[in-house]
Amino acid sequence: MRAIFRAHIPQSALIFWSNIRARTLSTVLCFLPTIANLMKHSYSIRRATSRIGTIPNRLKKNETGLKMATNLKQLSKALGLSQTTVSRALNGYPEVKEATRLRVQEAARRLNYSPDSRARGLATGRAMTIGHVIPVWTEHEMVNPIFGDFVAGASQCYSRHGYDMLLTRVEDDDEEQAYQQLASKGRLDGIIVHGPRLNDSRIALLNSLGIPFVVHGRSSGITEPYSWVDVNNRRSFKRATELLLDLGHKRIALINGLEGMDFAVRRRNGYMEALSERGIDPDPELMRSAEMTEYFGHRETRAMLQSANPPTSILVSSSISGLGVRRAIEEQGLRMGHDVSVVSHDDMISYLTDPDDVPVFTATRSSVREAGRISAELLMSILGQPGTVPRNVLLESELVVGQSTGPCRS
Repeated sequence: MRAIFRAHIPQSALIFWSNIRARTLSTVLCFLPTIANLMKHSYSIRRATSRIGTIPNRLKKNETGLKMATNLKQLSKALGLSQTTVSRALNGYPEVKEATRLRVQEAARRLNYSPDSRARGLATGRAMTIGHVIPVWTEHEMVNPIFGDFVAGASQCYSRHGYDMLLTRVEDDDEEQAYQQLASKGRLDGIIVHGPRLNDSRIALLNSLGIPFVVHGRSSGITEPYSWVDVNNRRSFKRATELLLDLGHKRIALINGLEGMDFAVRRRNGYMEALSERGIDPDPELMRSAEMTEYFGHRETRAMLQSANPPTSILVSSSISGLGVRRAIEEQGLRMGHDVSVVSHDDMISYLTDPDDVPVFTATRSSVREAGRISAELLMSILGQPGTVPRNVLLESELVVGQSTGPCRS
């Protein structure tokens, strides 16, 4: 059985919460950061809408005399264009000139015009809905603050283009059937694929079903073309490892995500490549892989620090796990950045933002919220120009030096 819940931005948080069907209390608690992010985003949209709503009154007195447009007819009249032209411009039809499209979009924004998604669906033959399918096997990877920030970024794009969002939670064994049912029922115009695995079978399936999709990440071993948005994980972790090597560290531990997932394999490859280039053989005892929780970071760090030959530095795949790493270091009576250096990957999660001028953690930074926005924009572009070749976006992370790294002291 799968739980389906629909979010219409900007009321997504309320609808998301009211329709959640969680099997256990722990699952509900896992969703809380996601709900908080969506509520925060929903609030910001309402505030922005409120501010935009005051603009036409000023324009009426001082500039163009345009009034608020509550329907397509009024917007078309204000622009001096036909309703057909305005509708086609808003719906991304390629025959509309770019200058006209931009003019219509800007007027719609200023006049606070938002087309009804069902009406647009009838006019365009589209469902006006984008799907996010969450398989249970990656539940702890997906239903966490990182997923919440990604959805918040994507929902900004959906709202602007008049799309709804459908979140579908499925058992891993039922995932292929879920995609087939969604395709056959015509409930979606496109899909964002999360948590790509090595040789991910979902890519071939979606290509065969003809559903436009964008993968957040990549899948090693897949040769057929598909659209994706990814961080250069191999390069990010190679640079981070090189920083620690330059500080004199040789016992460098890696606390990684699930290595059945593509991003974790790429990060491990970057780490091992940096060690190999310096003539250092990777120590299997210093490489740990599991779900990226605070508990995992704490447990593995404590175990390694209590070993006969502990690491002098730790590279960790998530800022969430990094909190557990720091806790374990301090429990051993050690100082992070002095006795043990730590470099974390920072997805720039909104509620973990470091306000200090010099951040606590040295980190490879890449905004997952921005990745959500870019993924959604790429999918909108694909929907607006059917038949175009798949496109790929590779994002580079920023290496930011904070207080958690220092010279090796042993």
